[in-house]
Amino acid sequence: MKALHRKLFRDVVHMRGQLFAVALVVMCGVATFVTMVSVYQSLLATRAAYYQRYRFSDLFASVKRAPESVAREVETIPGVASVQSRIVMDVTLDVPGLGEPATGRLISLPDDREPLLNDIYLRRGARFDPGRSDQVIVSEAFALANRLSPGDSLGAILNGHLRRLRIVGVALSPEYVYEFSGRGSLFPDNRRFGIMWMSRDAMSAMFDMKGAFNDICLGLVPGVSGRGVMDRLNHMLDRYGSPGAYDRNDQMSARFLADELSQLRSSAVTVPVIFLGVAAFLLNIVLARLVGMQRDQIAVLKAFGYGDRAVGLHYFEFALFAVLVGAALGTGLGMWLGLGLTKIYTNYYRFPILTYVAGPDVIAWAIIIAGGAALLGALSAVRRAVKLPPAEAMRPALPQRFTAGPVERLGLTRFMGANTRMVVRSLERNPLKAFLSILGIALSVAILITGSFSYDAITYMNDLQFQTIEREDVTVVFNSGLSASAAYDLLNLPGVIRAEPFRSVPVKMRAMNHMRQLALQGLPSRSDLRRIVDSDRRRRMLPSEGVVLTTNLAQLLGVRVGDSVAVEVLEGDRSTRRLIVTGTVDELLGTSAYMEITALNRLMREQGTISGAYLAVDGKQAPELYEKLKRTPAVAGVAVRRASLESFEKTIAESQNITRFAIVIFAGVIAFGVVYNSARISLSERGREMASLRVLGFSKGEVALMLLGEQAILTVLAIPLGFGLGYLFSASISAAASSDLYRIPAVIAAATYARAAIMVVVASLFSALLVRRRLYRLDLVDVLKTRE
Repeated sequence: MKALHRKLFRDVVHMRGQLFAVALVVMCGVATFVTMVSVYQSLLATRAAYYQRYRFSDLFASVKRAPESVAREVETIPGVASVQSRIVMDVTLDVPGLGEPATGRLISLPDDREPLLNDIYLRRGARFDPGRSDQVIVSEAFALANRLSPGDSLGAILNGHLRRLRIVGVALSPEYVYEFSGRGSLFPDNRRFGIMWMSRDAMSAMFDMKGAFNDICLGLVPGVSGRGVMDRLNHMLDRYGSPGAYDRNDQMSARFLADELSQLRSSAVTVPVIFLGVAAFLLNIVLARLVGMQRDQIAVLKAFGYGDRAVGLHYFEFALFAVLVGAALGTGLGMWLGLGLTKIYTNYYRFPILTYVAGPDVIAWAIIIAGGAALLGALSAVRRAVKLPPAEAMRPALPQRFTAGPVERLGLTRFMGANTRMVVRSLERNPLKAFLSILGIALSVAILITGSFSYDAITYMNDLQFQTIEREDVTVVFNSGLSASAAYDLLNLPGVIRAEPFRSVPVKMRAMNHMRQLALQGLPSRSDLRRIVDSDRRRRMLPSEGVVLTTNLAQLLGVRVGDSVAVEVLEGDRSTRRLIVTGTVDELLGTSAYMEITALNRLMREQGTISGAYLAVDGKQAPELYEKLKRTPAVAGVAVRRASLESFEKTIAESQNITRFAIVIFAGVIAFGVVYNSARISLSERGREMASLRVLGFSKGEVALMLLGEQAILTVLAIPLGFGLGYLFSASISAAASSDLYRIPAVIAAATYARAAIMVVVASLFSALLVRRRLYRLDLVDVLKTRE
């Protein structure tokens, strides 16, 4: 073994505590990277395999009613590989054990063969018998939420008549990984909305659709652009009342899943960068102080002929040792956690297959990133060791020129004891060292806040959306537009205290080269049950003219207040009109456009037509109201605010909390590593000073108080700085996690700040106990024998 390697081994043994703390920080950063990247890649592979195996469509379109011959024409469009026409109908359900009315989306399946597109995966039971009009297969999410199994039955309003449907199977579909009703709700409500598949012949007879369809799906030849095919398809279907075709990227379930994966990818970059950045900073502090303590050893090495390269490589190897140990542990831990999280996500998304991917590229990148952290952390310290001339290094470091610090100049030291004055002077006379220690501890506070802030953001969104914006108890949606008198009819239903109408019109909104398809919402100018509220809780009133866009939508369209947008109405005469953008509202959920309801009626050239109403309901009479709504043919869907709240918490909170727990644990480990390292390094640097004080008659407790009191002051000063850094880190993750469907606000509760501070204080106390134990065992003779 070479001499430098023996020295490296002794240094590692001597500083094993600090190196172990650094290795823990690196382990957490690498484990986070490997976990998140492997989960992201695994979910991408699983999604791709699921979509391919069960033939998920590339294009979708709906019509009012079109003859089957149109589907055969669609097959002739260049680039189309397969076409599946079908019947899709939303019906009101009476589900056993559920008081509120539910909505079921009936989708036809061929009786004599598997569908060419959007095939189902049968979890339980069997397929229906051909032509049977009372048999259905239900989606697994709906079945589990309502505890339904093959053999159970439920009621349904089919073409105005109440029928009993028997469940014969439970299935999954790539088209409905997330099950959206598409009637104003952004999140799945598996209890009150479900997918059901029925025989095509049965649905044709039931809804008078023999030889016709109202929905069509297309599979494209690989490599063919969907834009040209969509243009041809829209031209063919325009006369049949199609609101326009859309591709897989705009299909709600696929889009929501893509946004979830995009957020996971952002987290896979942002969080490990923060963690490994802290590791690099920690390494820099450890090595810089090690070089300072080993000045004489560096001089001897150079005097014996070791060049700058050999000395620099020696200290870089010291850093690399801790990083490689942390990288090895982090890679193993990350793969184990990655597999576990992938299984959790697979169950959460209800994928029928699981493909776990943790290829050599992930491991290679983990090692490269960890090595980069080591190089970055060691760079300045190694440069300092290399540039140190032997003659200068042989001498002890020049004593500092001590002057009175701010505290002494203010005369505050006269109120302090001798021990406290020594602590304050030590901090004042080493401001850079104190600042670096404060920054290290502050980073640990920031990481703890970063790991927990998503819960606060979700709580804020929850309160804003379901307490401030949505104040109604029940939302009723009609099958088609009705006259304004329908809102007064609703007031006569049991338990209805107040009813506020709304109008919803499907439109395509264009500005320059940008286009978005959405529902243009018409509300009363002073609507109280459904308010227009900014993300900072400021209420907005709708103007009598023009359109108000959400900030997200305005950015996507590239417009500002005062600009105009083209609005193509996708129902009625399908005309195109221009509207002035009269305002924007910064909402957190969705991309929406609002008009005053009478202005929207004028735009549509109609007399007070409404699409539904928001209801305030007496809770005692709610069951009677629900029973009445279940049997009202004009009602297409009913949404209960309480149910929407539960759905929101389940969808966003669960998806966020899957990774939140692991990040908080890692953040706690990093916090301990940073605080412990700071205390241990101080002991290593000041061991001779502490021993001298013991010889001069100071007790063990007094000496410990000086060292640990300094750490206590640094911790107290670091906590406020950590709060600020934590907010900045959280804001960066919040920006990376935002999507068209929802934005995560950078909101941090006081309790999160308090928890982070308490955890760092606890870590400081535990570190203090360990350091005090080592301080009490200090060999005074051995320490004082150190050569000058």
